[in-house]
Amino acid sequence: MTTTKNIRPRGRPRRFDADEAVATAQDLFHARGYDAVGVADVTEALGINPPSFYAAFGNKAGLYARVLDRYACTGAIALEEVLLPDRPVAECLAALLEEAARHYAADPVATGCLVIEGSRSTDPDARQAACAYQVAAEAAIRDYIAARHPQQADALTDFVSTTMAGLSAKARNGYGLDRLLASARLAGAAVAQALEA
Repeated sequence: MTTTKNIRPRGRPRRFDADEAVATAQDLFHARGYDAVGVADVTEALGINPPSFYAAFGNKAGLYARVLDRYACTGAIALEEVLLPDRPVAECLAALLEEAARHYAADPVATGCLVIEGSRSTDPDARQAACAYQVAAEAAIRDYIAARHPQQADALTDFVSTTMAGLSAKARNGYGLDRLLASARLAGAAVAQALEA
């Protein structure tokens, strides 16, 4: 009697899909944080060996840079959809803060913002990569505010950015959507008051 159970397919094993690998790594980094995920965790999750990992990504920071690129396109808040030029600035900033609260609490396994949390990494390369995205987002917010309220752009950008970082941290610490939204709404009211003054 013969069996095909232990017969390996001919030829080279199928290569892993790099885009799929980046998506899997994004889930790991978002759920645990950059510092808590090792190369062994990634290779195990991807079902590859370390040489294949290094050949594809160079190192963990190289993979993280690809993850951040993917997150910016598929997971981050789309600022251009929230910061609308034909709507009042205070209304859009309040909507941004509420969207952040919803976004950061949407996945109970991967809470918070991947970029904001990455900017706290102990790895200088990972921290620098995450900070570059954070700086770009802050610049977009500042430009949006400055178009109509140039005198308040810096202070309001700092306030919004600080609030978003706090929302991300609280989401990582287990705060639910109701609590995050309550904080976002208080901050939105403060923005409206600042712009009325």
